[in-house]
Amino acid sequence: MTLDLLRQIVAGEVEGAAVGKLIGMRMVAAEEGRVTFELDAGPQHSSPPGTLHGGILCDLADAAMGCACVSLLAAGDSFATVELKINFLKPVWTGRLTAVGEVIKAGRTITLCDCRITDEGGSLVGYATSTCMTNRGEAREAR
Repeated sequence: MTLDLLRQIVAGEVEGAAVGKLIGMRMVAAEEGRVTFELDAGPQHSSPPGTLHGGILCDLADAAMGCACVSLLAAGDSFATVELKINFLKPVWTGRLTAVGEVIKAGRTITLCDCRITDEGGSLVGYATSTCMTNRGEAREAR
């Protein structure tokens, strides 16, 4: 997967990952090192107290950061998220959420990303970071 494929997903020319359809999130922008997803949160995403389940925010952030990492990969390379941390900053019940994942530092093997999740009013509702490990060429085949 490369930046070109991400742009095809945004344009609707190819389908995104099945988990996006399951959860209801969609990639809306992709550029080198930065990818944006949206999710229209509703009752189907709620936790027992009625607020948006934290796992949904994690999925949204993981998708945005993972695709930001993918946007920098060469054809044939792959990656794996090895660590993810999220801060829940404000409760959400319903509404459109926007997650912007960005690569902070891309190394040969380790990439650091972050994601800011905002509500319709632009208020920060979640902040996440992830560490990704890149598998290049022969190293990818050995795993």
